[in-house]
Amino acid sequence: MNALEYPLVTVLPIRLEKLRCEFGSTVAVDSVDLHIPAGSLYFMLGPSGCGKTTLLRMIAGFQEPTSGKIFFGDRDVTHTPPEKRNAGMVFQSYALWPHLSVFDNVAFGLQVRGVSAAEQGKRVGAALEMVRMGHLAQRKPNQLSGGQQQRVALARAIVFNPEVLLLDEPLSNLDAKLRLEMRAEIKRICAEIHMTTVYVTHDQKEALSLADDLVVLRDGRIEQTGAPKQVYQQPHNSFVAELMGETNFIQGTVKSSSDTGSDIKTAAGILQSSCASADVGAQVTLSIRPESLRIADEPNCIRGVCKSSLYLGEMSQHHVETLVGILKVFELDPRETTRVGQQLSLRVQPDAVVVLAGK
Repeated sequence: MNALEYPLVTVLPIRLEKLRCEFGSTVAVDSVDLHIPAGSLYFMLGPSGCGKTTLLRMIAGFQEPTSGKIFFGDRDVTHTPPEKRNAGMVFQSYALWPHLSVFDNVAFGLQVRGVSAAEQGKRVGAALEMVRMGHLAQRKPNQLSGGQQQRVALARAIVFNPEVLLLDEPLSNLDAKLRLEMRAEIKRICAEIHMTTVYVTHDQKEALSLADDLVVLRDGRIEQTGAPKQVYQQPHNSFVAELMGETNFIQGTVKSSSDTGSDIKTAAGILQSSCASADVGAQVTLSIRPESLRIADEPNCIRGVCKSSLYLGEMSQHHVETLVGILKVFELDPRETTRVGQQLSLRVQPDAVVVLAGK
């Protein structure tokens, strides 16, 4: 049975206005304004303690805000109880009833809502088929693998047609191989149900591979929002640059600047950046991703000596000692297993030299 055969609710955006949450003297979320587009797979990304889970719990209704408002579409749900928000949630621990079958775990929310037995059968069957668990409907949770339990938890969250779907680090308990498999499954399921989905994680690879849009949080505040590629390639500051993936930081001084970019004077020479203009004479930090440094003797080069190489098959990781410090370089499809001791010239395109706005 197709999971979309029963009526779906209207797809709604989520809007947070000046949302704040305090625990005693600790501010967990600090005046957050955020718009989550209807039907999007939206990620909240940040390290432990950044406020992302508290934000999710406030959206779900499990945590009362200190101030601010939460809207599902035009409906103010700030003080609406969780059971009346029509939000489905997948917890990090899955929270399945061990004594109930897969079918009964998924049906539980429908039973609470007074849905008829016949309708329960249709909806549970559809939801289990959606997550490819229909053939295991009569098993107990302890007879399932971690990935299978995660699928059941997801089916339980979508079976009653919630207006929004909330995922709290749903893959953190899985091993590396299962995490990769489930990323693809979550992407497929979210595309099929077309439901506004908020996904909390500290794993930037999950965010980069799955998100339509994302927000980066630090100390309860928003550092940056945007599409994954935009945030990865054009981070606003060193915190975002490092959180989104490995990078090299280089200190420099703006020598010249125009609408098309800047020339940055560094200890290793002049580097051109087309990412942003900056004030002449300003002390700046540059971010250059390891994969953006190419071994070639051309303009906009940094010269140095390779101190270590790690051959990984499809790529090699090099540490190159330069006048601006040790730089990490990812060489794709390497022709040599090691470059230790070699004099290297590292070329970087101006659009990969990012002038950061702050720390």
